[in-house]
Amino acid sequence: MLPHVTVSRHCCAESTNLDNYQVLVGDALIEEIRHLAAGLKGLRLCNINATASGGGVAELLSREIPIYRALGIDADWAIIHGDKEFFEVTKSFHNGLQGADFSLSPAVKEEYLAHNQASSKALEDHYDVLLVHDPQPAALRHFLPANRAKWIWRCHIDSSSPNRQLWDFLRPYIEAYDAAVFTMDIFRPPDLQMERIAFIPPAIDPFATKNMELPLDLCRRVIADSGLNLREPVLLQVSRFDPWKDPLGVIQAYRLVKEKRPGVQLALVGAMAGDDPEGWEILETIESEVAKDPDLHVFTNLTGVGNMEVNAFQRGADVVIQKSLKEGFGLVVSEALWKEKALVAGAAGGIPMQFPKGYSQYLVQSIEECAAKLLHLLDNPDEAAAFGRAGREKVRSQFLLPRLVRDELRLITDVISGGG
Repeated sequence: MLPHVTVSRHCCAESTNLDNYQVLVGDALIEEIRHLAAGLKGLRLCNINATASGGGVAELLSREIPIYRALGIDADWAIIHGDKEFFEVTKSFHNGLQGADFSLSPAVKEEYLAHNQASSKALEDHYDVLLVHDPQPAALRHFLPANRAKWIWRCHIDSSSPNRQLWDFLRPYIEAYDAAVFTMDIFRPPDLQMERIAFIPPAIDPFATKNMELPLDLCRRVIADSGLNLREPVLLQVSRFDPWKDPLGVIQAYRLVKEKRPGVQLALVGAMAGDDPEGWEILETIESEVAKDPDLHVFTNLTGVGNMEVNAFQRGADVVIQKSLKEGFGLVVSEALWKEKALVAGAAGGIPMQFPKGYSQYLVQSIEECAAKLLHLLDNPDEAAAFGRAGREKVRSQFLLPRLVRDELRLITDVISGGG
């Protein structure tokens, strides 16, 4: 059997100099971060999640932990392991927190709790603060004895209307934490009773391979080498293959656009996450659609598409799509806007907060509306360019990594001091 927990100090880049971000976010934010970190120097911090790659949480941790280390915080990243049955259970928990129908059987409860208990026994006990991400490891706190360590549960999911049966099961485990974090106030389940609840949106790292500046001609060559025709428009959605991201709805919207623009192409780019068995079924369905249409393309990390290629696709596409039906935040929205790309997205969860003022008409509710907005942006490149410029400034001011580090340091300081 696989070990239940892997703790690594080498799963991220080397420590990152915070000064690199100063030109983008300004002196005041960097100075506040350094002041907060000085009060936490030597703190032993452990982030815990269920996958090292393929999802937004893993992407965030791989960039954030090096900054913590550079600030003098002793930060680790622990990953809980499980078998196929466990991740099928936790994916159903993920969907259930977002309101999907779900029947919580005794066997499902037993599977979930048994893996959390086994993982708790393998977790090192020398940390000052443990920051646990999403439902997969949420019961860890329950199985460990009370000591001086502080526990924070971070929910990256739209849990505003959770499945009642599932939430009644999970809530006692979460209320055992010292604090909970949600992306937005509306995501907090109304009956959650905790003294300390924070609202902290995620952020992107502008210096990550996925977001670093790339020459446009290089991006266009990457797209051409992937089999697309640069003489025709390219639409793009970058996301996990998840029903909430509505990739089949994106394909339908693309086909409506194709009725007016016969040469238009669609690229679906996504990574397969180790804790998401449902993604393989959706990918298989998408590939059956690809087989019927030479202008429909799908790319994954399994076919050699990494962060550099995703960056190139986002910069080189004509219009980006993120047609989510439910969304905790959607890092890919900030990624596209940072690259000055016009975007048509679902009016879901944390997506609207990322849109610049004056462009909310590109937040859509239906396949037909999505297609109409895509056509409008293709037909009006000057408006699309203005949208992209406004989007980049919105991300620069609110959704870059130093702001997230600052917000988390504030919360950790508050939790340790016992402030209200």
